[in-house]
Amino acid sequence: MIKLAIDLGSSVTKIFKIGSGIVLAEASCVAVASGSDTVKAIGEEAKRLIGKTAEYTTIVFPVFEADIVNGGMAAVMLTYFLKKIGIGRAQARRAEVVFSVPCGAQDALLDKYYRLADACGIGTVHFIEVPFLSAFGQGLTLSETTPLFVVDIGGGNTNIAAFSLDGIIAGVGLNIGGGNIDSHIIDKIAESFNLKIGLLTSEKVKSTVASLYPADNERMIVNGRDISSGRPRSVAVSSEDVYDCAKVFADKVAEYTSLVLAKLPAEVSASVWHTGIYLSGGGAKLIGLDDYLSRALQMDVNLAEEPQMAVVLGGGSAVGNTDILETVRIDY
Repeated sequence: MIKLAIDLGSSVTKIFKIGSGIVLAEASCVAVASGSDTVKAIGEEAKRLIGKTAEYTTIVFPVFEADIVNGGMAAVMLTYFLKKIGIGRAQARRAEVVFSVPCGAQDALLDKYYRLADACGIGTVHFIEVPFLSAFGQGLTLSETTPLFVVDIGGGNTNIAAFSLDGIIAGVGLNIGGGNIDSHIIDKIAESFNLKIGLLTSEKVKSTVASLYPADNERMIVNGRDISSGRPRSVAVSSEDVYDCAKVFADKVAEYTSLVLAKLPAEVSASVWHTGIYLSGGGAKLIGLDDYLSRALQMDVNLAEEPQMAVVLGGGSAVGNTDILETVRIDY
């Protein structure tokens, strides 16, 4: 039987295959002909078209804030990704798949994932909440007596939870993620430089110069459109210019993390204080975020070695281990 783990992210879809490791990591977007369902490009090819298409091409994001908002396009996208790794419909029927889902996922969302799997012809489906998968992907030891605390920041969703093998002790799934920083950067550069930039440029600014260390002053040249004249123009953007964009997001994560920590029973709180917080997700790569949260929460914050891959790696661990799978999967 083919065994897969799928992390269907708002920004990036990742697939792990038992025996091969991570076999796919592509942008979760589809380019379609405007006013129709005619697909023009999927994944990275579609992402390259963002901000560059004429009016007759629309970029669709089937997953938004961890919710499947366009089931039809999500099925087209995932079917394409599966075929790209050599899994056609016949092979999919023999596949056992673990899907990562947000902390506290309700039946309505699980129904959407189940319908998506059915549309793609997937034979057997399991659902596991992100915090568990993040822990497994970081190689952490999970037991009934030693709780862990994970903060996983994706592109459109953040999961914060304390949990053990018995289940989630306290947790929350938030509809915020690294994409919020991108939006803030677009607005900030428009306000500060009178320059309109696109999503791909804001992502590059975030990954290159955005930092939570106030003393950092990295710079990069940013190209965009002058808001007043409409003509192309370039400016130099520094870490200082977008510091507030990163800080607003980090403060929100710290605020909700504090709320979850405050809900923990005393013994759990003591254990978590000893082990610290485990930070994962693509959004965790924001420069200085681990140190910023550590100062804000006055706790150790441990950044995953490959934060953006922790969840899908954990899915691979779970789908390959029947005991783990039986213990942490959601009964559906």
